[in-house]
Amino acid sequence: MKPTRVQFVTGISGYFVKDLEAVRQSASYDPLVDNIQPLTPGFQQVVQPGQVISILLHLPNGQMAVGDCVDVIFSGAANRDALFVASEHLPVLQSVVQPWLLSCDMTRFRPNSVRIDSPWPELGNVCLHSAIRYGLSQALLAASASLHGCVPAEIIVQEWGIAVAGQPVDILASCHRNDFLQLDRMIMKQVAILPHASFLHIDDLGPGGKTLLEFVEKVARRVQERGPSGYHPRLHFDVYGTLGDLFQDQDQLVAFLGQVQRAAQPYDVLIESPIIAPTKAAQIERLRDLRLRLRALAIPVQIVADEWCNTLQDTKDFAEAEAVDFVQIKMSDLGAIHNSIDAVLYCRERGVGCCLGGSANETDISARMTAHTRG
Repeated sequence: MKPTRVQFVTGISGYFVKDLEAVRQSASYDPLVDNIQPLTPGFQQVVQPGQVISILLHLPNGQMAVGDCVDVIFSGAANRDALFVASEHLPVLQSVVQPWLLSCDMTRFRPNSVRIDSPWPELGNVCLHSAIRYGLSQALLAASASLHGCVPAEIIVQEWGIAVAGQPVDILASCHRNDFLQLDRMIMKQVAILPHASFLHIDDLGPGGKTLLEFVEKVARRVQERGPSGYHPRLHFDVYGTLGDLFQDQDQLVAFLGQVQRAAQPYDVLIESPIIAPTKAAQIERLRDLRLRLRALAIPVQIVADEWCNTLQDTKDFAEAEAVDFVQIKMSDLGAIHNSIDAVLYCRERGVGCCLGGSANETDISARMTAHTRG
């Protein structure tokens, strides 16, 4: 069954985008003050509104399937696709993608997702932007579910031959470092992993990492004081390479992570992107070395990969090198949804943890599809 009509609608996404390279290289950083110049191509300002293209497929059954094209906050960083600018991609959607959609049988999702994720001969065998592939695959999955009279998760179950999760899937929740009311809400609802709480600039860590340690202690104490009996979350902190900038000697970094673990007791700790290296190969090697050093000293801090781990193949490369304990699978970076499904299944097979997320820059439409994918 083919769509009867296709529409593309541009708008503002749920958050904003940031020039990570400019922030990391700046002497100081205030997210509300435009005091530094952008460095990553496409950025007009270091912080600017995110953009979205909604894809609307009008179906023969009278229903509408929708997908939202969005990118991650730190577009263009660590080998990600360039900043997503809606006006740059509308012409291709209208001239190349729309005719294909109007001739596409929407009954099955997986082959259509693979097709739109592949190079397009009409574009000189170039792939569409990852945000476009992400949004297109959302619409295609929603269309297939509508035509079969089921929810998207059931389409995934059928086409991959897997089972729906038999119990609630753990959630990683995020809040700003100074938002303790939001942290209390997470604790009250017994979120499994929290609070993310980004440390984006080296100054955020404080002298010798003091501010981070104090925050870890405060979060652990808050959970103990306000959490219900039996609630034992893992504490997750995203440091965007700032620890590697502060402690350029690996032994010093390992020693500091030991302090972080002690500050978090009695809870386990996950540290996302302790290092951001200049290349993917260097990132894998440095994280692998860090992980080996932690294990040698029996420091149970777990490492989460984000930067330079953007695709299904990247996920496999980090896992096979035993460089990480967890992978942050960012669906909008992986493009079409089938890649994220395959990445989760691969991590399960390898015994590597994974967090399946879209983007803080996304919409309710794309967030719902993430939930269907993880379920």
